[in-house]
Amino acid sequence: MNICVYCGSRSGRDVRFEDAARELGIAIASRGWRLVYGGGNIGLMGTVARTALENGAHVTGIIPKFLATKEIALEECTELIEVETMHIRKQLMIDRSDLLVALPGGFGTLDELFEALTWRQIRLHARPIGLLNVSGYFDPLVEMIARMQSHEFVQERHAGLLHVSDNVNNLLDVLARTTTSQFGDHLDLT
Repeated sequence: MNICVYCGSRSGRDVRFEDAARELGIAIASRGWRLVYGGGNIGLMGTVARTALENGAHVTGIIPKFLATKEIALEECTELIEVETMHIRKQLMIDRSDLLVALPGGFGTLDELFEALTWRQIRLHARPIGLLNVSGYFDPLVEMIARMQSHEFVQERHAGLLHVSDNVNNLLDVLARTTTSQFGDHLDLT
């Protein structure tokens, strides 16, 4: 199983964010899964990747060439792929993954998460998507999605594409069990 992790290139203020990144790295390795992530050596992305590597997981980092020096690419990755653009990075991260998970992060993390959700909604991929809601970090986002649904901009079945948990192993278990057939085979945006 290949799991794509979106997360911050910073660690944030709350030590529980780094604790969760380490816990996720350990869980990925202990399950015999492979990590696909943004390729950086800093912030939460560096923490999850180094932890996964230290515990025996295969780690693929995918980083645009122009960020390889700014984000200081993690050279120790099992496989480090440099690409030309952010768009190619996002596409390749999804293409190489079976599951997608977001940890706390900033604009880049939200960009990756919402592009993956949108692509899932319009059936450009069928991977389960999870949100690790560490210390309630994503509570406002979850509330906003509920608000979009209540105002009829998002259907319930599309809101249900995002699995939310504050527990690493519970989230991974749910994603591993999720089947794509529960959303049907036809494209329906109405």
